[in-house]
Amino acid sequence: MIMTPGLRKFALTAHIIFSIGWLGAVISFLALVITALITEDAQTVAAIWIAMESIGWFAIVPLALASLLTGLVMAIGTPWGLFRHYWVLFKFLLTILTTIILLLNMGTVSYLADISAESRSIELAGMRGELIHAGGGLLVLLVITILSIYKPRGMTRYGLRKQHQQRNKPVQP
Repeated sequence: MIMTPGLRKFALTAHIIFSIGWLGAVISFLALVITALITEDAQTVAAIWIAMESIGWFAIVPLALASLLTGLVMAIGTPWGLFRHYWVLFKFLLTILTTIILLLNMGTVSYLADISAESRSIELAGMRGELIHAGGGLLVLLVITILSIYKPRGMTRYGLRKQHQQRNKPVQP
């Protein structure tokens, strides 16, 4: 089912807003991680863990899920399709993988935030892992953004078959 132009613009706008929001929230998360790594104050590090948990659960996770859902709607409701072009499929798979890693990592963030809230001690061992997660997540989101803009050529076998079927379809009066 192809969306009407008005609905397509609405869905695209929502997808862009959620995706940019996700990118911005990850940058904020990364800024907190870097701040925690360069400070020597135990209370600051404890507060940062708590802030990271809040940003994660109330911004990053909802934005990631909304971006995934609106991306799926855009793929299904537009001529691009989900399986027709490699760049769309690759974007979708990267978004799913990144969202799964995010959800798995948020358990660790919550655990370390709870420990920090109770003990007010520095927990930097987990912070180095968060630097890798946030930096890697940012890199993947930038790759997804680049794919969205440049749309590299190349259709999947499914896409080529569908294109061939549409070209050979008889014209109805």
